[in-house]
Amino acid sequence: MTFQNTLEFAQQLDAQDELKQYRKEFIFPQHNGKDVIYFTGNSLGLQPKRTKKFVDEIMDDWANLAVEGHFYAEKPWWDYHERFAEPLSRIVGAKPSEVTVMNTLTVNLHLLMVSFYKPTETRYKIICEEKAFPSDQYMFQTQVGFRGLKPEETIVEIKRREGEHNIRLEDILAKINEVGDELALVLLGGVNYYTGQVFDMKTITEAGHKVGAMVGFDLAHAAGNINLELHDWNVDFAAWCSYKYMNSGPGNASGCFIHERHHANKDLARFGGWWGHNKERRFKMEPEYDPIVGANGWQVSNLPVLSLAPYLASVEMFAEVGMEKLIKKRNQITSYLEFILHEIDKEIEGTEFEIITPARAEERACQLSVFLHGQGRSLFDYLMKNGVITDWREPNVIRFAPVPLYCSYEDMYNFGQILKHGILTAKQFDL
Repeated sequence: MTFQNTLEFAQQLDAQDELKQYRKEFIFPQHNGKDVIYFTGNSLGLQPKRTKKFVDEIMDDWANLAVEGHFYAEKPWWDYHERFAEPLSRIVGAKPSEVTVMNTLTVNLHLLMVSFYKPTETRYKIICEEKAFPSDQYMFQTQVGFRGLKPEETIVEIKRREGEHNIRLEDILAKINEVGDELALVLLGGVNYYTGQVFDMKTITEAGHKVGAMVGFDLAHAAGNINLELHDWNVDFAAWCSYKYMNSGPGNASGCFIHERHHANKDLARFGGWWGHNKERRFKMEPEYDPIVGANGWQVSNLPVLSLAPYLASVEMFAEVGMEKLIKKRNQITSYLEFILHEIDKEIEGTEFEIITPARAEERACQLSVFLHGQGRSLFDYLMKNGVITDWREPNVIRFAPVPLYCSYEDMYNFGQILKHGILTAKQFDL
């Protein structure tokens, strides 16, 4: 498609958008009486309007049924999480028995490492990416320390080549082969939070398994954003948060995937709890732990249904739309945003926006990370003050995430005009 940097063209794309009605499903913060241009769905998605209904259902059941809500609510609380299995399995490419919802992301990664990081005297190293999200870095450090190992001898970071912003797949594979028999675990982000780079999880998983390692992924920036085929890729485990592209609300519950080949292994180490015990015998209060066969066997505690309700509302919406349509619009609206950025580059002398997100379609998703050469924090502040909610990362990167469920092409055009005015204003006053 040949793009145009005009309001009429953007509105034409919106008129043709098969997902345009879903914008009305979300609540936008307001700026001067208008919806903001919201680019931070990669940090916190907007609130779906239907969320309140799902939360109110539980509040009403609590008021009217009290403890009996566990069994007699319209959506009984004791198996509330099981409603996620089918729709979430389609989102992440899994069997329903391979997914569950519990806890929060880093808690779940810690719990999964109990099962899937099994260091021995000779096989103990972990491979991760350089500049992983800090929470992952801290998790690795503390897990290794807890097991009496030294982080500097155990954690192997795959680095970017000098002068490059992204990690090459061949470097990941080379490092896996180099560590070889010493490698216990490969655990990467499916999408790098800083650059927006999408990793080839299928190929990485194959390489890790070939040398005898377990392979898992932190899918915080991937779930609800990219095509995932976790079962077919033979990924051992994964976890993701629900509050970014999946719009479940701040700090909300995490999803987990455990491949079915691990389900029947009751000798696999795990930190158990009552909610992971044999469902049919749970209320017999038996002394011996008998985990459920399936991902639900990693449950620990009674589920916080007030937190799960917003997530279920969003998952319902994903089931209506389907990932295929989301990805189709994601690709087009992200390309249009990239076009707008380059147009502003060309229109204003001395401006250079360097997009550090990979250019290859298979290595990018919703997010564009942009170096603002010749611009500083003042331009980010200008955008925020003028109704563009975006995300700053030191030293000089703005992350833009045009989420296909609620961002419009007109948003992209209007953003370009605000950006252009901000740069010209800064130049005029030599800011």
